[in-house]
Amino acid sequence: MSPVIKRKGEKFTLPSKYLLFILTILCSILMLVTFGTDIFNKPLNTAVGYIVIPFQQGIGKAGEWLSNRSDELVQIRILLEENARLKDELAALTEENTLLQQDKYELNKLRTLFALDEQYAQYHKTGARIISRDSGNWYSAFIIDKGEEDGFAVDMNVIAGGGLVGRITSVGPNWSRVTSIISDNSNVSAMTLSTEDNMTVSGDLKMMAEGCIAFKQLMDGQDMVREGDKVVTSNISDKYLPNILIGYISSIDKDANNLTKSGQIVPAVDFEHLGEVLVITDQKKTADMAPE
Repeated sequence: MSPVIKRKGEKFTLPSKYLLFILTILCSILMLVTFGTDIFNKPLNTAVGYIVIPFQQGIGKAGEWLSNRSDELVQIRILLEENARLKDELAALTEENTLLQQDKYELNKLRTLFALDEQYAQYHKTGARIISRDSGNWYSAFIIDKGEEDGFAVDMNVIAGGGLVGRITSVGPNWSRVTSIISDNSNVSAMTLSTEDNMTVSGDLKMMAEGCIAFKQLMDGQDMVREGDKVVTSNISDKYLPNILIGYISSIDKDANNLTKSGQIVPAVDFEHLGEVLVITDQKKTADMAPE
């Protein structure tokens, strides 16, 4: 066969049978490639399902847990700050309440002293605060925070609460020592308010354990003095001003001589709890009386 010689100017043409063959080959190759891809994708997808997806789920759960913990930490910080704020407010309220209670306590004491001041309005008085006391359960002797500079002098009477506390026994520039009527060496000329029968009230710290002090030499020939009667300072005392309440008779006994009586008195003042007192700056002018 003679070879086909392509002349210049002629177009190249492929016979249709060759074109159909080539297209058939290409389609077969594409089918094989597609089938092969499906074969390799299935194991790969299976491996991804068993390895990658659980890993992604674990990361997701860890992220969710960390997010929840972060939110909880934020809430804890907020609660701690709120707790600290509430503690500060509680401390401030506690301090305020304490101050209010102290103010109330001071007000009640001032009211008591004011009422006492009104009760003995005929006397001039100056308030003072107790700054120390002798050892023991009772205010048998104590120091107050005012003295000569405030016009105080020995034998000035001291009152508090319901009545007589005692008298000043020594004085300094800015302090005074007070000996109370419950002290063992104290004697007060007294009388019953209702009958004006005289007696002597004596301090007794041992008896104070029962809340009482003693009286003696009561002249009560008509038996008119009763338990519960008020006992006050008498007119014949050389150190104590008259008619200051001492206490109330709690018991009466006849003495062996059948002429006088003795017994016990409940003091009008609470000698276990004292803080402030009133000092009567007026003094008894009688100088010729026998000392107590």
